[in-house]
Amino acid sequence: MASPADPADLPYRPCAGVMLVNPVGLIFAGERIDTPGAWQMPQGGIDPGETPREAALRELEEETGVRRGRVRIEAESPDWITYELPPELLGKLWGGRYRGQKQRWFLMRFDGSDDEVDIDRPHPEFSAWDWLPADRLLQSIVPFKREVYMQVLNTFSPKL
Repeated sequence: MASPADPADLPYRPCAGVMLVNPVGLIFAGERIDTPGAWQMPQGGIDPGETPREAALRELEEETGVRRGRVRIEAESPDWITYELPPELLGKLWGGRYRGQKQRWFLMRFDGSDDEVDIDRPHPEFSAWDWLPADRLLQSIVPFKREVYMQVLNTFSPKL
């Protein structure tokens, strides 16, 4: 019988992610403020009563300062994409309530200019940001999220 500490007994945290693409097809990535050297696309939890689409737009603005009126949603992942936390992070993130995340991803085209990106937010997630080609994004991501990013890139690559 599984114990309460068994990761298989824990649910996935519902999350929305954004692949923000500029007009030349490069992808926004931010370096995590709490993990130097680890880059990721904007993402975050879905609040109660919020749709994944609403959460994605909210998280994009909270993390990057990019307003919803400056993006076009071009695609949504057809399914939830899940990942498991590595053992060393289990019990440390999200109060130990989740084994990983289930994410719904959105491809958004940014119609603005770089000066509209502002990572100096009230609760900053990123210490730096850049527009990256897909291969460099995959090299920069933390290893336990690499499979998720490969799935997201495979889903959206025809539209990049």
